Amino acid sequence: MVEINSSSGYRDEMAAAIGVAVMQWQDATQAYDEAVGTRLGLNMAERHCLGLLHGGPQSAGAIATATGLTPAAVTALIDRLGARGLLTRTRSLEDRRKVVIEATEATRELSARYYGAVAKDGEKVIATFSDAELATISRFVNAALDLQRAQLARLKAEGPDTPG
Repeated sequence: MVEINSSSGYRDEMAAAIGVAVMQWQDATQAYDEAVGTRLGLNMAERHCLGLLHGGPQSAGAIATATGLTPAAVTALIDRLGARGLLTRTRSLEDRRKVVIEATEATRELSARYYGAVAKDGEKVIATFSDAELATISRFVNAALDLQRAQLARLKAEGPDTPG
C-alpha cells in the first residue's frame, strides 16, 4: 500500500502516489481475475463474457462488441460456456432472429464463491469513508474510467503499429 502524508501539501507527490496505487490496483485485480480463470479453466474472453452477463442478459452481438471478438469466435465462446453450464442461449421474445445470452445459477454460484468476499470486504472499506469522501472517490473513479475508455477508443482508431 502507498502511504501518503496528507499534511505534507505536496500535490505532485500525492498525485504520483495515487497513480502508482491505481496501477498496483489494476495489476492486483488482473492477477486475481487470472488466478480465478486458471482455477476454473476460463480464458480472458470467457471471463469477460461472464462478467458482462453479471450485469444481465446480453445479445451475442453485444458480447462481440465488448470483447472485440468476431461473431464466429463469439459463437464458439458461447458454445464452450454453454456446454459447461455457465450460460444459456435463448431466442429473443421481441425478435426471434436474435439470441439472448444469460448467466446460469452455476455462474452466479461461482461468482459468489470467488468474488463475494471481495464485494463484502469492499463494502467494509467503503463504509469507512464519509459521504463527502465517497462523492470525491466516485468522481475520481468515473473520471478515470471515462479517461481509460477514451484512450482505448483512440488506440483502436489508430490501428496497429508497424515494426521498423
